Amino acid sequence: MLGKVMKYDFKWVCKPLLVFYILGLIFSVATRLMGNIQNSIVFTVITQICSGAAISMMASIVINSLMRCWVRFIRNIYKDESYLTHTLPVKNGTIFLSKVLTGIILMLLSFTIIFACIVIAYGTKANFEFVKQAITPVATLLEMKASAVVAVIAIILILEFIFILMCGYLGIILGHKSNNKRIIKSVIYGIVLFIAMSITTVLLLYIAGLFNKNIMNLFNTVEAPNKETMKFLMFGGIVLYTLYNVLYGLIGNRQIKKGVNVE
Repeated sequence: MLGKVMKYDFKWVCKPLLVFYILGLIFSVATRLMGNIQNSIVFTVITQICSGAAISMMASIVINSLMRCWVRFIRNIYKDESYLTHTLPVKNGTIFLSKVLTGIILMLLSFTIIFACIVIAYGTKANFEFVKQAITPVATLLEMKASAVVAVIAIILILEFIFILMCGYLGIILGHKSNNKRIIKSVIYGIVLFIAMSITTVLLLYIAGLFNKNIMNLFNTVEAPNKETMKFLMFGGIVLYTLYNVLYGLIGNRQIKKGVNVE
């Protein structure tokens, strides 16, 4: 049953995003093609316009991916579609899990499209060389391949946006326990949940610094961190964001199982 619920959830959230996906790819291709035309003011201007449009589409993909998931969550569980949803032979926990998995898959798909847009629009030999030169010193310091550094950064970025998604989901659940001003309260709860874990991260980093002077140097000096500290931050970030996502998922699942106050 989970698969069927996810099918409808994914179809609902993904359908409007196809427009942004297609436009992003089209403007990226146009940026690359127009950029190959040299010694022309007109085509230089057109290239900049296409580049700006491509960047705008990429930003829209991220924003709308989050917004569509949150809107689907509210409409399907609390608003006009809720009566049909809650008459189905599906437990609230399954419905919540469907929304979470749909959101995660959508974020992965969206970032894949964004990566494709970046490569298409700006993936010239000169740009690749520039990125390589920028990352190589860090990769050398960490004794890692440049591609591995990029992969770790990408994983952290995706996990962070999934965390934002989870903050929104849990904020909606807590906000809709109220009988009035639900949307406003949901937004406030979501922001508070995000800030709470951000503060927790800093506190955990400070506690770790009490046992490791190199980590404490992040608070006491402006010097660049050493290899061990950078690895700790990178891989620690992956672990923390994974734990945060799991924690908020478990809390959200527990709260929604207690019952839903539909409008």
